[in-house]
Amino acid sequence: MLVTDPRNIAYLTGFRGSGGAVLVEESGEAVLCTDSRYELQVVEQAPDVAHVISREYVAGVLGRRRGPAGAPVAVEADAVTLTAAAALRRALADLGAPETPVIETSGLVEEVRRSKDSGELALIEQACGVLDRAWTHMLTDGLISVGRTERDVAADLEHAMRRAGSDGVAFETIVATGTNGAHPHHVPGDRILEAGDLVVIDFGATVSGYASDCTRTVALGQVADRLVEAYDVVLRAQLAGVAAVRPEIACADLDAVSRGIIDSAGFGGYFGHSLGHGVGLDVHEAPAVSTRSTSTLSDGDVITIEPGIYLPGLGGIRIEDTVAVTSGGGRCLTTTSKAFSVL
Repeated sequence: MLVTDPRNIAYLTGFRGSGGAVLVEESGEAVLCTDSRYELQVVEQAPDVAHVISREYVAGVLGRRRGPAGAPVAVEADAVTLTAAAALRRALADLGAPETPVIETSGLVEEVRRSKDSGELALIEQACGVLDRAWTHMLTDGLISVGRTERDVAADLEHAMRRAGSDGVAFETIVATGTNGAHPHHVPGDRILEAGDLVVIDFGATVSGYASDCTRTVALGQVADRLVEAYDVVLRAQLAGVAAVRPEIACADLDAVSRGIIDSAGFGGYFGHSLGHGVGLDVHEAPAVSTRSTSTLSDGDVITIEPGIYLPGLGGIRIEDTVAVTSGGGRCLTTTSKAFSVL
């Protein structure tokens, strides 16, 4: 199998450079190709994997292939561009096997990645600890306050995550204030935080490649009664979702636990996204926790629980934790308070 997705390469070998390819033989042996920029890094991060230094990643690994020349080669269809596909065909032709069958696969490595071992879980927990410390700093130092802009808050939060131990952001930080809160993936801009706003802040950190994800919503002074009501509904839905996490529960059923509370409160039309998603080397990975999911939770999964209500012209609320699935149920790895907070 030819592996070209950078995160899958990191998972299989430990190498976290931005360019390369790995060939995994039927025997389980592997060879990694990257270019001279990473000649020292590959030795440090993947000391137990044979490697080749070349700018022709695909040709580099296929040139070290030990299996029969005409045996099929599997590829990650979701990660192979047309350019990469052409390079694969050229490499096979140069090796005298132009008719080699190419098998398109999807999600094979990602499915293996779902179950986190103790080392991976420790890194995700560290990344969640970064979020907890950064969020506490933001509140303690009054950095979410009237008169500041969304962009100001996002910049200070990202700086706080760096200082707390993050290697970088897991995704673009979301700071949505006032009516912007009705947009689940709002991009922070120059809107000034005002009294009476709810502020939705969605942020994530990475530690050694592993991500964390958390959302908190806070109030700036007295907010509209409708928003206070919606916050209470989202909090109840989020707590119920976390409490329902356990091995063997269907992801669609878990989504229904939180969604049912929101529906019963009359806000069902304002919760359009899924309840959550897996977290690991990608901030969005398997399993999906949604109405359409066919997955079932297993011990070792790490997921988010993040219900929300988004009221056009008024504002929005989302509350999210990163949660480890264990034999005893769900364990929140992000631990700061979710109680309604007025700043």
